[in-house]
Amino acid sequence: MAAPLLLSTYLLLLPLGQAALPVVINTWPFKNAAAAAWNTLQSGGSVLDAVEKGCALCEVEQCDGTVGYGGSPDETGETTLDAMIMNGDTMEVGAVANLRRIKNAIGVARAVMERTDQTMLVGESASVFAEDMGFIAEDLTTIKSTNIFSNWLKGNCQPNYRKNVVPDPSKSCGPYKPSVALKQSNRTRHANTNSHDTIGIIALDQDGHVAAGTSTNGLTHKVPGRVGDSPVIGAGAYADRSAGAAAATGDGDIMMCFLPSYLAVELMRAGADPSTACEAAISRIKRHYPQFFGAIICANTTGHYGAACNKAPTLSQFHYMVSTSETNTPVQKSVNCF
Repeated sequence: MAAPLLLSTYLLLLPLGQAALPVVINTWPFKNAAAAAWNTLQSGGSVLDAVEKGCALCEVEQCDGTVGYGGSPDETGETTLDAMIMNGDTMEVGAVANLRRIKNAIGVARAVMERTDQTMLVGESASVFAEDMGFIAEDLTTIKSTNIFSNWLKGNCQPNYRKNVVPDPSKSCGPYKPSVALKQSNRTRHANTNSHDTIGIIALDQDGHVAAGTSTNGLTHKVPGRVGDSPVIGAGAYADRSAGAAAATGDGDIMMCFLPSYLAVELMRAGADPSTACEAAISRIKRHYPQFFGAIICANTTGHYGAACNKAPTLSQFHYMVSTSETNTPVQKSVNCF
């Protein structure tokens, strides 16, 4: 019998895209959030703890402005938050959408999962629940978000996401009313990496426990009340200990129609490697919306991971973070979009 391989030798022999468990992966080069999640796992926290801590740090630091308070004001100038967390062992989920006044959206999502029999709470009712659970109510507006909103108003509310209304939404601000006739048009987007995004995190521990979660402040200048893909199970993220996990980022109004995270996990269950599963999930959306803005990360139960993205005017390469015992620190990875 051959002598056992030393751990260092074993790690060197791992193929690209594979990591010895545990592993933490997150969308975008949010290194501090990645470190918070990884350190939590390494210090004995659960995969749920790791996902929550990573997302929560992004909410506090605002990452690139697309997560947490003070970003992505809606048509009224208010910032609202969406988040979800999923336990891949029990298939329990907690989610919040259109959350107001509460900075720690991922914490509220976990409270929904652990302190109610519900799955998702939305709007003002979600905020009241959060306050009842001890979360502090705070103003989510900042000078930055106020300036974004003011400049948008000065620019005749462009871009906005209205259609088939009067006055002409491509030229004027509201209030809007329905137009007489519905006009068929291609679904267009004013997509870029700074207008709407998400942190999505996948965590797997040494014993194969898996969790996934997301947090975002949504789409800049969104219609008030709009909910994107981030808190939607199977769209923003999905986790199942018997197969793996995935998390998506990008144009949620399009991506949520295809449940890319669920699809990727099911493809991994059927035997696809994570990179192939990610690519297939993106390809399915691409057939209908060739120019959509989006990416996805995937990991299976053996520690393999991968990512894929759609090539768009503002996205030719997607960067994400991977933390493993090989480096014991987050490492930025990238994938070329197709």
